[in-house]
Amino acid sequence: MEPILALVGALLVSFGLVSAKLSRSPLTAPMLFTGVGILVSERSLGWVELDLEGHAVHALGEITLTMVLFGDAARIRLDALRRELGLPVRLLGIGMPLTIAAGAGVAKLLMPELTWMEAATLGTILAPTDAALGQAVVSLSAVPARIRQALNVESGLNDGIAVPVVLIFFSLASRTSEGQTMSEWAIFATEQVTLGPAAGLGIAWLGARAIARARKKGWMDESYYRLSGIGIALLCFTVASAIGGNGFIAAFVGGMTLGNLQRKYGEPLFELMEAESQLLMVLVFTVLGGSMLGPAFAEARWQDFAYAAASLTVIRMIPVALSLVGSGVSGRTVLFLGWFGPRGLASVLFALLLLERSGIPHAQQVYTAAMLTVFASVVLHGATAAPFASAYARSVARATDAPEHAEVEDHPLRHSTFH
Repeated sequence: MEPILALVGALLVSFGLVSAKLSRSPLTAPMLFTGVGILVSERSLGWVELDLEGHAVHALGEITLTMVLFGDAARIRLDALRRELGLPVRLLGIGMPLTIAAGAGVAKLLMPELTWMEAATLGTILAPTDAALGQAVVSLSAVPARIRQALNVESGLNDGIAVPVVLIFFSLASRTSEGQTMSEWAIFATEQVTLGPAAGLGIAWLGARAIARARKKGWMDESYYRLSGIGIALLCFTVASAIGGNGFIAAFVGGMTLGNLQRKYGEPLFELMEAESQLLMVLVFTVLGGSMLGPAFAEARWQDFAYAAASLTVIRMIPVALSLVGSGVSGRTVLFLGWFGPRGLASVLFALLLLERSGIPHAQQVYTAAMLTVFASVVLHGATAAPFASAYARSVARATDAPEHAEVEDHPLRHSTFH
């Protein structure tokens, strides 16, 4: 792991030196880190060797997913969500389930050897979006705030929503091969989706009360206040796992609880967590190029490439279009929202979890299609983000009374450094 850490350190400094200059260029940080990972991988220059089945890679995946879920959920303003029942709710409540269903259907059509549960697993792995891959889209002020916020909120919440769904499909897909009865599966699924949220809610509530009391009495140093969020996130994950619940669901619920209870003082708490998450994400994209894409390309068939193309187009665009029926937005906005659904961090981390599920008969096929889709998204969404966002902004600039320009409440989620 040391060569990877040295490489990431050098890349962070090098990219950081010119990051502002590159912020409107087609080159994004995910593209750079993934590309360098490919270059130094065992299949290329051979400078770095990472065991995809090794403990270090899976530990990195678990920690990263925990921190990202906790951090994104901590920024959710439940009061704002209740008032802003607009585009994000349509994209998450209608578009996301339809995307999962469409992804499963196309997977079964192109790869009939998959069971329906395996096809649904692939559809769910690739349902979450990642605004970091097309950061210019959500950071360019000329794009109407309502559209930027819709994509940002969708990206911040859909990974947490997908977690219980993908875990249930994992379990269903492996149930038969592992000899698990339906009643045993039902007990397992119930424990996952009840004990996990209970642990997250309880730990975060107690943590928030303890933090508030310590700060009121002046017992808590500011630096440890910033660190406390990381500690609570790790506690949510480990305690939930220890009692039979799901640690990732616990992290998401815990983050939401802590963020809303600590809203008044929360910004310093979230800043350190965000920086920590960014570092972990950089590591993940480097590992993606260094060890995850090689096995996928080695196993790839035409069906996998066809699925990747469909996943980035019709599987995303048609559900988005259906979810926006009656919203009043223009056709160009529907196309813009449909295209900018990048697949990134959450899909990579779900794929790592998939490799741990040895009981899924066609895990390699699911993994291959998912990785090819993520790679295509890193390149295509990264390269088109700045020019497409600028062109879209110009096209809607004159229609100042259009629904796209309606005022929305500020609802900040992850502010990526991937510019």
